[in-house]
Amino acid sequence: MTDAPTAESYRWYRELNGYQWFVLIVAALGWLLDCFDQQLFLLARQPAMKELLSGSPSPATIDEFGGYATSVFMMGWGIGGFLFGVLGDRIGRVKTMMITILMYSGFTGLSAISTGFGDFILYRFLTGMGVGGEFAVGVSLVAEVMPDRARPYCLGLLQALSAVGNISAALVGMSMGALLEAGRIDNIWRPMFIIGAVPALLVVVIRIRLKEPERWQQVSHEGDIARKLGSYRELFAHAVWRRHAIVGLGLAFAGIVGLWGVGFYAFDLVGNVLTDRFVADVVEQQSPEEVTDSLLRVFSAEETQSLSEQSPLDIARALARKQRELALASGDAAQVAESESIGRAGWFAKIWQEVFRPKEAPSDAAAGEQSPQQKSVLDRVFSKEQLAQVNANRAYWKAIASMMMNIGAALGMYGFAVLAQRTGRKPAFAVCFLAALVSTASVFYFLNEFHQIFWMIPIMGFCILSLFAGYAIYFPELFPTHLRSTGTSFCYNVGRIVAAVGPGLLGWLTGTVYAGSEAPLRYAGLTMCGIFLLGLLVLPFCPETKGKPLPD
Repeated sequence: MTDAPTAESYRWYRELNGYQWFVLIVAALGWLLDCFDQQLFLLARQPAMKELLSGSPSPATIDEFGGYATSVFMMGWGIGGFLFGVLGDRIGRVKTMMITILMYSGFTGLSAISTGFGDFILYRFLTGMGVGGEFAVGVSLVAEVMPDRARPYCLGLLQALSAVGNISAALVGMSMGALLEAGRIDNIWRPMFIIGAVPALLVVVIRIRLKEPERWQQVSHEGDIARKLGSYRELFAHAVWRRHAIVGLGLAFAGIVGLWGVGFYAFDLVGNVLTDRFVADVVEQQSPEEVTDSLLRVFSAEETQSLSEQSPLDIARALARKQRELALASGDAAQVAESESIGRAGWFAKIWQEVFRPKEAPSDAAAGEQSPQQKSVLDRVFSKEQLAQVNANRAYWKAIASMMMNIGAALGMYGFAVLAQRTGRKPAFAVCFLAALVSTASVFYFLNEFHQIFWMIPIMGFCILSLFAGYAIYFPELFPTHLRSTGTSFCYNVGRIVAAVGPGLLGWLTGTVYAGSEAPLRYAGLTMCGIFLLGLLVLPFCPETKGKPLPD
């Protein structure tokens, strides 16, 4: 008799038959393309707002309405998660997956024909519903079809491949930018949304061959259980499933806030740090007389004399500080957010600012020639051509940072699967929450150089996004077949809805608590990293599911 394979020699992919590979590939493509459409929206949001808003909207107005559109998208995500989580248990994983893919791809495509802000956010809401529903049914389908021991590896791979969707969207965005620059297209956002409709073709493949898991087929024909399919009342009436739903929500909340309320703002941090360096390069290209003349447009004669003796990088940082001072003096939350480039905080930052920091009249020092209502500091100091150079470099390096984060994420998500199968789900979560805390805090504290983008950002992506593989592996193991999609969706999507406070809290910390500091975004990010400790506090209440079959 041969011994069971050890963890070191185990090759999970040898256990899968042809149909199981097909299920994994289709489910991975569904989630990968889901993430692809999400990222297309983030890339197309600002140019879409610029064209769809009437008149000539200011950057602050574009960011404000971009925040509204994002909020509507996230509301659709949450509602879709609730609705399709239930449908996934009631009508089946496959049928629900087809509906969600058709929704998120179809309405992404329709976004390309938007004529105004109103129909655009309607399409984004309906797209969000499809996006929110796909995750729970996809992971439930894979979890129920795969062999027990291979299941975490399959789900880890499914999540890891989502990074391919994100990177693909970034490449599409870069390609559209190149075509626009070459004069081949009139705008980038409409073609990007048309490309986002391509995932609808996947439904044809699903319809031809994919079938419902045997587990679900069996319970859907059992009288008493069939009547409880996808029931939130059943989920919360049962003490065990209720507890699992609450602890799962806690884990999801910590990771989602950590990603959307901290991790994604590392791109803005990169933009801020490198903008200072690009501005310093522009300063260095000027003669001493030109530098003095430029500074006098913003600073007093005494300040100019002191600054002109400093390094170009110190001058760049002084300009950034002056812009923040003027924004704060205006009492305008949108300007404060814009001065720190917190695009994603958008609407939430504005709400938090208005609630916690009452409007103030501009001080005398901020009035007159230095009024924040006039041109920004950099507009007054540099020519349009020089500003275009700064902005182009900033956008390019933020895109590079995004790709670096996703490369790290792909490795981290599969790494969680390996770690969870060897040590257990709870130890794996504990390691990853601690790693996410340390790596993210390190980025916000130490990142100051170009080369750090290529190793610090991937490490942070590895650590933060590994948690999301944990959600894909762990949540389906917490609930029985007749509530698996419902419970998984509850943990993930309610966690996302509650976590919407994260960007707002970061915006408030940046614009109010640390507004007068040297680097508000850095300190706000460091403070927000504490959210990962919440995940550690939840873990003692979580059941360990390693080596156990899925609940029936």
